[in-house]
Amino acid sequence: MSQQLTAQEFDGLVALVTGGASGIGAAIAAELLDRGARVAVLDLKTEGVHADALAVQTDIGDDASVRAAIDAVVAEYGSLDIVINNAGIGAQGTVEDNSDDEWMRVLNVNVVGIARVSRAALPHLRGSSSAAIVNTCSVAATAGLPQRALYTASKGAVLSLTRAMAADHLREGVRVNCVSPGTADTPWVGRLLDSADDPEAERLALEARQPHGRLVAASEVADAVCYLASPRSRSTTGTSIAVDGGMQDLRLRPDAQK
Repeated sequence: MSQQLTAQEFDGLVALVTGGASGIGAAIAAELLDRGARVAVLDLKTEGVHADALAVQTDIGDDASVRAAIDAVVAEYGSLDIVINNAGIGAQGTVEDNSDDEWMRVLNVNVVGIARVSRAALPHLRGSSSAAIVNTCSVAATAGLPQRALYTASKGAVLSLTRAMAADHLREGVRVNCVSPGTADTPWVGRLLDSADDPEAERLALEARQPHGRLVAASEVADAVCYLASPRSRSTTGTSIAVDGGMQDLRLRPDAQK
């Protein structure tokens, strides 16, 4: 596929990316811009938002903030075609370790946040001939990971919510899918590594957990998101694309040379 054709893929379309100021969200925003979309980034902190994107300070944990942000995007661009529900927060620990308040805080952002943004966006998406929602899920939704009980529960809900939304809105012309990254090389993972007793050993362990032997690049997740959001993928809905180096489905034998 030529670079020119790729650049025209999202021409005339308006895309919204939550949590798009850093990490995977920033990579998604940049890729959508490269492919011709007009992009708005909704984030609690707008420092670092791509210079060509519309930055809208938003708390996706608050319905009024979300509705005001959607209104601002539509006022600026005149329409809305694509929503990337990428914003999320992490949590560590077993089911014993997180308080009720922490459960509510994480679920409010990771799950209800998707509902808030989608709910506010749907009236505009229904008017688009290329409407798509892509949610950021995780390999944690389908693989049991230690010390991630709350985070895993939230991402399992994202996977189920994606499928329910796809069923509800297919006949309205709105496709809904999700991506499920493995452990990605992002600032959040970097902070986790920095807090470990032995950051280098922890990084090596995370890399070894993924069959391709490294962390997932944010740009690789962005490519998968753009595939799902693209008007060329009109028959793809209600699905999850794993971008995890084979972590979910592959069982390789140990490398005898290591």
